[in-house]
Formats: sequence, C-alpha cells, structure tokens
Amino acid sequence: MSSDRGAPDPVSLAAIEAARERLRSAGVMRTPLVRLQVDDAPAEIHLKLENLQPIGSFKVRGAANAIGSAPADSLAAGVYTASAGNMAQGVAWMARRLGIPCSVVVPDHAPHAKLDAIEAFGASVIKVPFEQWWEVIVSHEYPGLDGHFVHPVSDRDVIAGNGTVGLEILEDLPDVDAVVVPYGGGGLSTGIASALAATRPAAVVHAAEVTTAAPLAAAFEAGAPVDVDYQPTFVDGIGSGRVLDEMWPLVRTLVAGSIVVDLEAVASAIRLLVARNQVVAEGAGAAAVAAALQGDAGMGKVVCVVSGGRIDPHKLAAILEGAMP
Repeated sequence: MSSDRGAPDPVSLAAIEAARERLRSAGVMRTPLVRLQVDDAPAEIHLKLENLQPIGSFKVRGAANAIGSAPADSLAAGVYTASAGNMAQGVAWMARRLGIPCSVVVPDHAPHAKLDAIEAFGASVIKVPFEQWWEVIVSHEYPGLDGHFVHPVSDRDVIAGNGTVGLEILEDLPDVDAVVVPYGGGGLSTGIASALAATRPAAVVHAAEVTTAAPLAAAFEAGAPVDVDYQPTFVDGIGSGRVLDEMWPLVRTLVAGSIVVDLEAVASAIRLLVARNQVVAEGAGAAAVAAALQGDAGMGKVVCVVSGGRIDPHKLAAILEGAMP
C-alpha cells in the first residue's frame, strides 16, 4: 500500500496544527531556538535544534504524523520507507512505539552510524544500489514489500508534520526574516514554508545545498528539474541527482532559491557549532549554518534549521581536527 502521490499545493495551516497535536501525543520534542554565538556574523543567526529529537533528526515529525494519521487497517502489515538514514529512523521509531513491523530500503552508501540506529529501532534494512533506491523514491513502492509506504518527501502528512517546525519558529521569533533549510527532497523546506506563508508571508525560505549535490540550484536556473552530477560525501542527509518532478511545482512556489556551499564551509560550520554552541550537527544541518554565514540569506533575523545530528563519530573527529573525511 502506498501513500498519496504528489504534493502540488501547500499543506494547510489547519493540517499543520493538527499534526502538532499528533506529535505531542507521540512524544515528539518541541525543540529550542537558540542564538548562534558568533559576534561577527553577517546576520542575527538563530539555530532550530532538530538534532535534539529522539532520533536525532527532524524526520521524526513527518514520520509520526504520517503513521499517526494513517487508517489503522493500512498498518496491519507494517510500514516501510526509502531513506538514507534519518527518515528510516523516524519511521522505525514510530513503528516500534506501535508494535508493528518496519522495513527500510537504503542506498548502498548509507553511513554506518545511521544504519546502526535504524536496526537499533528494530527495523529490517534492505540495502540496494543508489539508482534502485532512487526508483523507490520516484515510484513510491518496492516490489515484495506489502506494508504501508511512507514517502520520505512528498507524503502530504509528512510535509504537514515538518511544517510544525515553522510554527515553533514563529512562536519563538515572530519577526523572523528568513529561514534556511537543508534541501534533500523538499519535504522540510515546503512544510516550513507552508506554515510561514499562512502566518508570516514576509519571511522567506532559502534552501541550502552543497556543491557536490545541488539539483535544486540547477532546477531554478533551468526553470525545471534537470539531472546533475551527484557525488556522495560526508554530507549524506541531503542531495540527489535530480529534484523530484512531483515536488518541483510546490518547491518553486514556496522556496526563494538555493544557497550552495562547498564542503569546506560545511566542515567549518560543524566545528563552529561545536566550539561556540556545543552543538553536534551532521553535514546537512551544518549546511544551513554555512549558507547563513555566507550572508546569502540576508542581514536580518535568520533561522538555520539544524536538521539532524547523526554524524559518524570518526568523520566528526576528522572534521574537528581540521581534516576532510
């Protein structure tokens, strides 16, 4: 059984508010918003610490809302998803709470730290080549798995769950000018942007990408999704070879553009977060901070979504020592 296809329109404020009630009952955390402790930043930069979630990532929001709002009979055979790590953990975490089976299709380059976490939540891992994994993302199904499929990006309940991040930002910083969101598939950026569009339309949402995987920047330049060269790096939570066609209309409408940063800038942001705020961020989460530090998100009040903190300890150690993993 698969989730609803496509996400052509913004999710409603009512859907996001309903998601927040589901998340409260599911034990999902309302994460803090803190100031980045840097004196010479180009803007007043704040950090939305989604790395503090029970699974170490914002993905628990969309997973909990999608599974929590699914008809009970659709969950009888369990759930499954396709994810490089964080969404898999969110779905597995929720499945364990409900006592239902969970399977996860992962790309063969998925980091060991995330695979270990997935299995710790009791999920079965199916490792496939990247191209085959991407086909699951596009087709919304994996032959041989019969459970309820939770799409990691375009499921509207996932997007609504992600939108609760936007509601919390606005409660803590009502006059926010911009939000920088790591761009993987668009589910987080469009969820937050949907919440802002309904409550503070003056605020803009920027995506953050890395030079080794920046399909959104290419899509904005071309006016449509195009294929790009994708190179796996330590920034494993974002990036792909193409913007999902089903997400492009929504992303184009809600997201102002993509700020592209290089790997050195991301590594520097990881070191900065540890040194100044005692925050451990994975590459994707630090990419948003790197983008804001470039000054490309404006000079006002800027919120960076630290989307997760699941980084391989060996890679983190290398980065903190000044090396590139």
